[in-house]
Amino acid sequence: MSHMYKKSLALALLAIVGFVPHDETAHNLPVQTAENGGLFLPEGFEATVVVDSLPGRARHLAVNDNGDIYVKARFVREPGESVIALRDTNGDGRADIVKRFGGHARERAYGTGMRIHNGYLYFSSELFVYRYKLTPGKLVPESPEEIIVKDDHPHGMHEHIAKPLTFDDKGHIYVAYGAPSNACQERNRIPSSPGMTPCAMLEDHGGIWQFDANKIGQTQKDGRRYATGLRSVVGMDWNHADQTLYALQHGRDDLLMLWAGVYSPWQSAVLPSEEFLRIKEGADGGWPYVYYDQMQGKKVLNPEYGGDGEEIGKGGQYEKPIIGFPGHWAPNDILFYQGNQFPDRYKNGSFIAFHGSTNRAPYPQAGYFIAFVPAKKGVPSSSWEVFADGFAGVDPVVNVSDAVYRPMGIAMGPDGSLYLAETEKGKIWKVTYKGDKKKFGPAQLAQMEKRKTLSHIRTPDEVKDNLDKDKPVLGSKIYGIYCRACHQRNGLGDSQRFPPLSESEWVVGDKKRLIEVLLKGLEGPIEVKGQSYNNVMPQHDFLKDAEIAEVLTFIRQNFANSASAITTEEVSAVRKEIKDKK
Repeated sequence: MSHMYKKSLALALLAIVGFVPHDETAHNLPVQTAENGGLFLPEGFEATVVVDSLPGRARHLAVNDNGDIYVKARFVREPGESVIALRDTNGDGRADIVKRFGGHARERAYGTGMRIHNGYLYFSSELFVYRYKLTPGKLVPESPEEIIVKDDHPHGMHEHIAKPLTFDDKGHIYVAYGAPSNACQERNRIPSSPGMTPCAMLEDHGGIWQFDANKIGQTQKDGRRYATGLRSVVGMDWNHADQTLYALQHGRDDLLMLWAGVYSPWQSAVLPSEEFLRIKEGADGGWPYVYYDQMQGKKVLNPEYGGDGEEIGKGGQYEKPIIGFPGHWAPNDILFYQGNQFPDRYKNGSFIAFHGSTNRAPYPQAGYFIAFVPAKKGVPSSSWEVFADGFAGVDPVVNVSDAVYRPMGIAMGPDGSLYLAETEKGKIWKVTYKGDKKKFGPAQLAQMEKRKTLSHIRTPDEVKDNLDKDKPVLGSKIYGIYCRACHQRNGLGDSQRFPPLSESEWVVGDKKRLIEVLLKGLEGPIEVKGQSYNNVMPQHDFLKDAEIAEVLTFIRQNFANSASAITTEEVSAVRKEIKDKK
């Protein structure tokens, strides 16, 4: 068998299992294989798979001094299943004991946060921050569960409700409270709706609060607001090298859908920036009034407050990021590396997990990798590089559901190894360095630098990378403008915030309920095909009855659905009924 035939056969087999990114060979990049658990890493690094999948999947994670791993479950069906504990008893690098414990409420996809601090295991759900005193030698703690902070707001669940947490060296725990809104509009996520001035949500949301790490039973009023103007923070960490808090802000969504007269599809795909911020007490990130444009290198007014994509307004008075990453990459964890196993360039630098975008259509989705930001004298620099890639398994990523894995959690083990967790199946990798630390440098990073040319990392070309270029619009134009960004081109959603339309009981079931959802909107949590989702479906009563009938008929007769059409008259009747009840 010839060498070329063997290579072609290998590529074909890998493509069948979804392991060959479409553009790899074109960029002279290595082909993805099972080596390193399918990941691409800088030369000298190796990855082993700790566990292939977990019940409840995975969000953040922490590793104890004895190597035990604690993972925050992504989905919790029953109380007492919030934490997944893993132990390797035979030293082969793979977990052979898996146990679940902790938490007293059912959770949905936003449950996050996992840290070990001063002998305690801290973790969070959407509404609580818990802790257990770890029992030496025991995988599952024997101490009682304690609630450190309770989110006691009467509104309960809302979008951006993740509770990431971190600690300083003075006994404080920091907890983020995300904003229950996209851009503080008078009508959330409704086209052309203006922003509220001032934004009252900033009183108790859209920021980071500082609490006593050892006090039980606190609510938000027991803490103090440490920083504000932060729409949604999922990843944050305390940098012990400069004794400062750092956070990653998710930028706002829907520039095209909400302000089609101001922004193009390309601008909506790449803007606004995901911000890497140095947070001093009293810092103000500027949400909802401004956003950071990484291409212009400045904060500009949001359109809800009169912005046109260029006007600065008061943008100059708000905190400017260290790095403005491209839009919608979803930075969901950060770790300042304090270990000694890796080459010196990694000391005090920060690893960032990009979970990957959901709303970049009609351009490829982007993110889905681990970045590294080197430090200079203990402070993050303004440059970044690709550290681990290959999670998605395909390139381009057309729909979120095409991505095999989506990186989420980062933790350091007692030997300085790096642990990476992903959300789609609950797979965990352990990354170690096996090379010569003294010889590590640009040559060992060269292949990783080339990965920036792939479509899930580079800034897309406005014309060449448009997936709709020279193609007829599939189905309803209304779907392309108002639905595709969340529910995806294939109608399968993103497995976390946006539910699938394919064979959904909400789609093929009762017509009246479906029409009401589009007219009135819907705020989670809801159940779709047995899975919980917690996000906002904005009301679309601004659409004409004929437009609503068109898009709902398209949804009911596509995406593996086969249901009867919805008529304009049926929409009109439901609209009238809603109006009469007001």
